[in-house]
Amino acid sequence: MDFLQNNLIYAIPALGLVGIIVMLFKSAWVSKQDAGDKNMQELAGYIADGAMAFLKAEWKVLSIFAAFTAALLAYSGTITEINGVAMHSSWIISISFIIGAVFSASAGYIGMKAATKANVRTTQAARTSLKQALKVSFTGGTVMGLGVAGLAVLGLGGLFIAFLQIFHVTNANSEEMRTAIEVLTGFSLGAESIALFARVGGGIYTKAADVGADLVGKVEAGIPEDDVRNPATIADNVGDNVGDVAGMGADLFGSYVATILATMVLGQEITVVDKFGGMSPILLPMVICGLGIIFSIIGTWFVTIKDEKSNVQNALNLGNWSSIVITAVASYFIVKWMLPETLNLRGYEFSSINVFYAIIVGLVVGTIMSIVTEYFTAMGKGPVNSIIQQSSTGHATNIIAGLSVGMKSTVIPILVLAGGIMASYHFAGLYGVAIAAAGMMATTAMQLAIDAFGPIADNAGGIAEMSQLPPEVRERTDNLDAVGNTTAATGKGFAIASAALTSLALFAAFVGIAGITAIDIYKAPVLAGLFVGGMIPFIFSALCIQAVGKAAMDMVQEVRRQFREIPGIMEYKAKPEYEKCVAISTKASIREMMMPGAIALITPVIIGFTFGPEVLGGLLAGVTVTGVLMGIFQSNAGGAWDNAKKSFEQGVMINGEMFYKKSEPHKASVTGDTVGDPFKDTSGPSMNILIKLMSIVSLVIAPYIAVKAVTGEHRQEVRKEIRIQQKTDGSGNITTDTLVNTTDTLSR
Repeated sequence: MDFLQNNLIYAIPALGLVGIIVMLFKSAWVSKQDAGDKNMQELAGYIADGAMAFLKAEWKVLSIFAAFTAALLAYSGTITEINGVAMHSSWIISISFIIGAVFSASAGYIGMKAATKANVRTTQAARTSLKQALKVSFTGGTVMGLGVAGLAVLGLGGLFIAFLQIFHVTNANSEEMRTAIEVLTGFSLGAESIALFARVGGGIYTKAADVGADLVGKVEAGIPEDDVRNPATIADNVGDNVGDVAGMGADLFGSYVATILATMVLGQEITVVDKFGGMSPILLPMVICGLGIIFSIIGTWFVTIKDEKSNVQNALNLGNWSSIVITAVASYFIVKWMLPETLNLRGYEFSSINVFYAIIVGLVVGTIMSIVTEYFTAMGKGPVNSIIQQSSTGHATNIIAGLSVGMKSTVIPILVLAGGIMASYHFAGLYGVAIAAAGMMATTAMQLAIDAFGPIADNAGGIAEMSQLPPEVRERTDNLDAVGNTTAATGKGFAIASAALTSLALFAAFVGIAGITAIDIYKAPVLAGLFVGGMIPFIFSALCIQAVGKAAMDMVQEVRRQFREIPGIMEYKAKPEYEKCVAISTKASIREMMMPGAIALITPVIIGFTFGPEVLGGLLAGVTVTGVLMGIFQSNAGGAWDNAKKSFEQGVMINGEMFYKKSEPHKASVTGDTVGDPFKDTSGPSMNILIKLMSIVSLVIAPYIAVKAVTGEHRQEVRKEIRIQQKTDGSGNITTDTLVNTTDTLSR
């Protein structure tokens, strides 16, 4: 035990390494599975090549951005003092930023590579059984989950050890430790920056292709979804990988890192006497998330089914619940072992057992958010059924129903988040809020495995349709795909919940570093900042949705051109020019992701340096509140619309009559799904990165805009004089009695 105490800090990156090693084994297993016949492999090759072409184009642009930002950070790190106050940074923050950016891009790449291998192998497995198809698709998702979590823990833990040596840290509460953690924020900034562009760019790509394919293929030409004759179908399947896989991987990588970092920043303020040199509050979030990788690996063992009639959703839920329960039980022993009996942060005293209770709050909040999201987006549930029923009266009523479901879906999650914030603060103050977010993120590897399973199953169904495989194969992939839609929606619910708690923890860290004790919305500039912050998610969403619309129009024109100019496509005698549709989505997504990204990165810098930290705090409050609401609303509305459309494929009953594909209500549901696509896959999921990234940028610039504390050299002296003036008449009687009260404030 003494050996573990003395070397605990080295165990953290080792846990990340374990995750990566298991990931490599699972990736090798997926590669060994049968990839099907030559035609299937050719189609899968188109998808893989298209995905890599997008990532390469994206990386070229982002490398320029990363180099420019790293240079700015390196310069800022050379500033040693502002107005006589020492800065706790270093030029090494630029190296930290680049490593974070590279790791974030790598996390997305690992997920995308695994998904493009697993999709065709899932299709082939579906030719034998549903059980084998689930095993292949979920293992492909597991590769992504373990890759993201492993890289995050390895990167953070390894850099933290390196910075302790570089800055000669000898005390947990020293100025050197503050510098080490300040430099570590560069890693999170790099991760979140890449995540934003990956999520927005990938989302624009996938929905431009999807909307274009649906409008011309399904609505105009009347051919099935994923039909090989549709020129946009390959771009659509590529989009599932670059948006829902690479984008989501980079997104949750950023959340994971930001959550741990925010807890470390607050933990550094806590002075304790413990067995770890006073570092237990700093190390605790890394230890919990590192062990969470192991617990997620255990959880994956439970994801299996017996036969064709087994419930796939129940199997995934069992794996998820297992990892959560194991994390909850283990957290008790970790907290009691690591933390002293009492702790104090900014005057708020709490016990170690209360820290454990805060972790449980985080796990409960994440679980409830997933359950609520599943209810509002799953097939067969009331919200989706309400959209189906209102599809019978046309396209407009379908849209109205979907918007209503999305708006109603915000109520319970927001109440749960509010309760979680209050409960975690009650137990352990601001540290409790941060560690609750870390508890929620501990099972990220499992959450991502479940999430990535969805796009893999979707691609598998697409390949089955394009390869014209027997109906039972498509039935199995459709079964997985329908569950995948729900898991994708619950994954987005989990991501937005984690982003809300993470942003609050980052906000608390920002307030401490910026030297402000309160944010007074009674002040006009702060109130103005609040309103501007509330507006940003709306303009951000508008730009994302507008980008999808523009790119989709280009896609529609190209698909129509090919149908018109290439004879024999509809008769299977000519092959569409898939690569031209892939190129349209790639160029449009790279071009259109710039403006939303600039808003997120530049706004905090302008507001912070122009108006100061308190107004910036107001801005962050506005962004966080409306961003969380917009994220939940858009993701759930889009998910509900999607599953309403898919319900018609199995047949639905409306007013005693059965309706199937190509019926009028089905056509209305296709319109709703087309509207919902950019909601759930572009602007909605981007909200959580927006609020986290703006908080991270604010945290990085906080030392440079901080309110300077009053020192001995700049103290204020108050002098108060009281004079009594009396006037008397000729007889000596007092006629006037005046009290003069003078107060002067002198600064010196």
